[in-house]
Amino acid sequence: MRTAIIGAGISGLTTAFYLKRAQPDREVHVFDAEPIPGGTMRTDTLNGFHFEAGGNGFLTNKPDSMQLVKDAGAEDLLLPSSDAARKRYIFTDRLHRLPEAPGPFLSTGLIGWGAKLRLAGEFFVPKRKEPGEETLQSFGYRRIGKEFTDVFLDAMTAGIYATTPDKVSVNAAFPLVVRLEQEHGGLFRGMLARRKKQAGPGGILMSFKGGVGSFIERLHRSIPAEWHLGAPVEAVARDDAGYRVRAGDGEAVFDQVVVSTQAHAAAGMLRLLDGDLAERLGAIEYSPVAVVGLGWKELDHPLDGFGLLTTTSAGLPILGVLWDSSIFPDRAPAGSRSVRVMIGGQRNPELVQQDEAGLIATAREGVRLTMGVDQVPDVTFVQRWDNGIPSYRVGHIAAVDALFAHVEQYPGLHLGGNAYRGIAMNDCVRNARELAGKLAAGSA
Repeated sequence: MRTAIIGAGISGLTTAFYLKRAQPDREVHVFDAEPIPGGTMRTDTLNGFHFEAGGNGFLTNKPDSMQLVKDAGAEDLLLPSSDAARKRYIFTDRLHRLPEAPGPFLSTGLIGWGAKLRLAGEFFVPKRKEPGEETLQSFGYRRIGKEFTDVFLDAMTAGIYATTPDKVSVNAAFPLVVRLEQEHGGLFRGMLARRKKQAGPGGILMSFKGGVGSFIERLHRSIPAEWHLGAPVEAVARDDAGYRVRAGDGEAVFDQVVVSTQAHAAAGMLRLLDGDLAERLGAIEYSPVAVVGLGWKELDHPLDGFGLLTTTSAGLPILGVLWDSSIFPDRAPAGSRSVRVMIGGQRNPELVQQDEAGLIATAREGVRLTMGVDQVPDVTFVQRWDNGIPSYRVGHIAAVDALFAHVEQYPGLHLGGNAYRGIAMNDCVRNARELAGKLAAGSA
């Protein structure tokens, strides 16, 4: 059995890892357009500063990523976030500490007393009976009020999906809150019920010593596959011999193909196989995001916390700032400090198209306006993602269900990655592990 895995991000790597673990004799080939694996999980080191090009780790409230780390023998790389990371901020008209308990919530200036009373009234809001998806904004306005939604949910959506509540499906992007409403009648009732069943903390942010790139390197070395890095796949075709994968000047035939790239890239390579499939894949939208890292050898700011998110109403040119050296102290040399600034998203997609100097200037303006920091950085890092984060718009669930049903007419062809059913590392690892299990069992 010959299997091709196209895309060496965390989804493709996980699929390859568990497939070879289950069937060591299976011939597995991994293709990726980039010369190194990892996709958006990449760490760049500049003058002792470690800057993440994408995400910085995973939450331990789900077991999937932690199990992969253990299975790959990489527990020695684990690095929990610092205690300071529990402090988070939202910038509206000024910087506000995000309240973590009822007392601080009652005294917060993020929303007024009317909005706080409206939030308390969530107990009495009936659950939605209409079928189908709705936007997070619609869900929020209906259950917890406009002001709370326009501040808390708006900032949260920018931080996770780089979008706005009116452009994201609550069912696809935040399925847990929908289940709380449907199963328990409301959010507060649901959270109280879950608290009774689940003791202990809700998980912490976990990363790796030296950045996520250290784990990707370890995972890569642990997979005894045939590697084709720096080899973009141009097309996948099918004939009586099997699936023909063309990459560069070469072509090989496989019994199974797993496409774990971004949806638009998958569309390009599958267009010759099935134009309708390619069109469905190409319809999945992404939010453009630019990541700008700023490092200072000395900085007169404590960076005491996780960082800050902004609201749409604040009218700022940035989505938020991660205080990296506070979250994970090894991200900067001793005595130094570093942050990463997120720019663009669905709020200001045009800002992502600036050149490197423009992105750095925008990032510096953002930290000046939100944090009062106007000091010239000693080190800068820029990563532009024109297709950064999948946009789970209303209709996403039905579209993905139809897409996967369409793929079923091609036995041996499978889709993976964060474009479909979850963008977090835990989601990608879980989906990839389950797919690998089905492939090994011959049920997929």
